[in-house]
Amino acid sequence: MRIDKWLSSVNVVKRRTVALDMIKSGVVSINGMKVKPSREVKVGDKVKIEYLKGAREFEVLKIPTTKTVPKSKKDEYAREL
Repeated sequence: MRIDKWLSSVNVVKRRTVALDMIKSGVVSINGMKVKPSREVKVGDKVKIEYLKGAREFEVLKIPTTKTVPKSKKDEYAREL
């Protein structure tokens, strides 16, 4: 699954367009490397988002098969480090 789709489907960001803007501005990295929106996410990857207030890092636990995941099940797909 693409990083921009993953960020929006597991409710890390609200919309996919927001995820695209964040990736294009260079604040999203996977395993320490800046990425493009088309970069594939795999189980075990570390996704880091650098906000103005500080960074948040997530570990990919599972790849969703549906377009969106209920907020109550977010912990099954991403774990904040």
